[in-house]
Amino acid sequence: MHVARILIVEDNELNRDMLSRRLIRRGYQVDLAENGQLGVDLATELKPDLVLMDMSLPVMDGWEATRCLKAAPDTAGIPIIALTAHAMAADRDRAMEAGCDDYDSKPVDLPRLLEKIAKLLPSESGQES
Repeated sequence: MHVARILIVEDNELNRDMLSRRLIRRGYQVDLAENGQLGVDLATELKPDLVLMDMSLPVMDGWEATRCLKAAPDTAGIPIIALTAHAMAADRDRAMEAGCDDYDSKPVDLPRLLEKIAKLLPSESGQES
């Protein structure tokens, strides 16, 4: 069975730690990047099934990192969920314009985020029937 690989691009160590532990407990394989450039590099190298992208990042912000990933043929198909403390409609629009596939506000509501992750990941159920 394929274990979904999720790349968390988040500069806040507490958020990164909390989110990664909770996703690992739910059976996901998790990789971490603490800035946008590292996120782009890791996504290009590892080809995760999904990226959780903080938008306010050092080195390269989440909007630019998302645009880079969506512009590259190798990573264009990877779903990206924007994570941001800015819960304004304009911020959601900006994230979607950058190429994000979905959007979630911080603090993260885990059940809601897991639902969005499940929707964007390639379906793993029904393959045996």
